Amino acid sequence: AMLPNFAALIATSGPIRNGARPYYLSRSQPPFFSHMVELEARIDGDVVYRQYLPQLRREHAFWMEGETSIAPGHAVRRVVKLRDGGVFNRYWDHRDTPRPEAWLHDMRTAASAPDRQPAEVFRELRAGAESGWDYSSRWLGDGRTLSTIRTSEFVPVDLNSLMHHLEATIALACRKDAQPDCAREFDQRAAQRAEAIERHLWNTRGYYADYDWKHGQVSAQVTAASLYPLFTGIASPQRAELTAGTVRVQLLAPGGLLTTTHSTGQQWDAPNAWAPLQWIAVEGLRRYDEAALAQEVATNFLREVGRVFDARHKLVEKYDATGQAHGGGGEYPLQDGFGWTNGVVRVLLVRYPQPP
Repeated sequence: AMLPNFAALIATSGPIRNGARPYYLSRSQPPFFSHMVELEARIDGDVVYRQYLPQLRREHAFWMEGETSIAPGHAVRRVVKLRDGGVFNRYWDHRDTPRPEAWLHDMRTAASAPDRQPAEVFRELRAGAESGWDYSSRWLGDGRTLSTIRTSEFVPVDLNSLMHHLEATIALACRKDAQPDCAREFDQRAAQRAEAIERHLWNTRGYYADYDWKHGQVSAQVTAASLYPLFTGIASPQRAELTAGTVRVQLLAPGGLLTTTHSTGQQWDAPNAWAPLQWIAVEGLRRYDEAALAQEVATNFLREVGRVFDARHKLVEKYDATGQAHGGGGEYPLQDGFGWTNGVVRVLLVRYPQPP
C-alpha cells in the first residue's frame, strides 16, 4: 500500500514530505515517486499511469514553483536558472529555523559559524536534510566542517536525474491518457533537462558531478551520486563508460560502494556504504553493459552485510565499506533493521546468489 499512501501525501501536502509530521511540512523527500509508479505499471499496466498522473504533475509543480518568475543567474525556491537559460532544481527549505527534530544540534552548528547569520545556517541544514544526504561533504563549503554547509548553492546531479525521470514519466502518462499537448510539453522538458545535465553536470575528468551555480563550476568531487545519470538512462554510452571507470578506481571498496571519497565524520561520506546507493549503482551499471562492475559492487556489499550479520545477527541502516568497522557518523547511533537494507539485500541475493 505504499504507492497509494504516498499518492495521498502528495494530494494533501504537495510532495512526499521528509516525514508525515507537521514539522516536516516545509521539505520534501527526493522525488522517487515516478519510479514507484513505473514499477507498479509493470504489474498492473497503463491504468497505473493514468491513475497517478495528477499526483505526478502535482509533485512536479511543487519542485518547479517560481519557475516563470526567475531571471537567468538566479534561484527561486527549488528552481535554478543558469545564465545560459538552463533550468535545474536544487534542495531548499522555506523555513530558516532549527529543525525541531534536531534543535540542539542545529543551534550548536550555527553557533560554531560566527561569520554567518544563524538563519542562513539553519536553512542550509534543512536543505541538506531534504536531500537525504544529511550530511555530506557534498554540501560543505570547505569540504570538512558542517558549519560551512551551503546545500542550496549546488545543482545536485541526483536530484536533477530524478526530475528528468519524473518529467519523462509524466510525458508517458499523458500519452496513455490521450493528452497530446501535455505529452509534448513534458517530452520537451525532459529533453532540455537531459541536455543541460550533459552540458553542466559533467566533469571532464570522467564523471558526473554537482554544479556550483553560484561560482559557475562543476564539483571536483566523485560521489555515489555520479551514477544517477546511468540509473535514469540520461548518460551517453561513452560517458557511462568513463563514469564506471572512475567509480571503479575511486569508490569501489571491499564492502561495496563508498558514498564519497572524503572521511569527515558525516554519515553520507566515506567510509559508509548505503544500500539504496548500491542499488542505484548496480542498476545504472547494468543498464550500460557494465555487468562485471555491477556484480562486484553487489557482491562486495553482500559480503559486508553478511559479515555484520554474523557478528550482530541483524541488518542495519548503513555499513562500513572498508570492512573494518560498522557504519557510523552523523547525528544519531547506527539504526537496526531498515527497509532499504532489507529490500536491496533481498533483491541482490536473488540476482547474485552467494555461496553458503
